Amino acid sequence: MRPELAALFEAARAVQARAHAPYSRFRVGAAIRAASGAIHVGCNVENAAYPVGACAEAGAISAMVAAGDRQIAAVLVYSEGAEPCTPCGACRQRLREFAAAAVPVHAAGPEGLRASHTLGELLPHAFGPDHLA
Repeated sequence: MRPELAALFEAARAVQARAHAPYSRFRVGAAIRAASGAIHVGCNVENAAYPVGACAEAGAISAMVAAGDRQIAAVLVYSEGAEPCTPCGACRQRLREFAAAAVPVHAAGPEGLRASHTLGELLPHAFGPDHLA
């Protein structure tokens, strides 16, 4: 695994262990590399009132913005499920706010990298900030 991808993998794996998922027991960790090179992480946080839970990607984006970064260069989502875990539709749109279509979005699990896509492949013909300019 390339060193820059290994750093994202380790960050997402580490934060996934801290996820709060008592209902689904499906813990997810996300790591974002900002254009600055900084890595920001988030984990899913479930709530007994299901709709108010938070996805790992949303948490990582919030951490990135709170740190002062505004541009995503790469994303890695880590889960232990049998299938590659890519961002949900809402998180794909959240990522689009700060990432171009060519930004890589990686899905990983305990064995390593499972799949890689661009944001444009995951969210084709996306509506983004450039539409409002």
